[in-house]
Amino acid sequence: MSVDRLEALRAMIAQDPKNTFARYGLAMEYMNTGHLQEAVGEFRELMVVDPDYAASYYHAGRALEKLDRTEEAREVMERGVEVTTRIGDSHTRSELQAALDLLGI
Repeated sequence: MSVDRLEALRAMIAQDPKNTFARYGLAMEYMNTGHLQEAVGEFRELMVVDPDYAASYYHAGRALEKLDRTEEAREVMERGVEVTTRIGDSHTRSELQAALDLLGI
């Protein structure tokens, strides 16, 4: 994980806790480097800051799935389906639905 990138994203969030770009970037940085618990925490914060940020539901669900927290993953993805249906984001909705179908719960 690039410490400089991590610190830059954290600094951006410290200056503006509602900066969705920085929060998403930090969550993805954690996700891409295998720090899944931290990624889930940032995605959850992003859902609070911007509940319509559709990608956060998909990626949080996938991270939870990798952590073997399948029931939580399902709940997050189902909320994502509701959000994407409401906001009309059919692409992300279809990705969420496909991921849900693969969970097999």
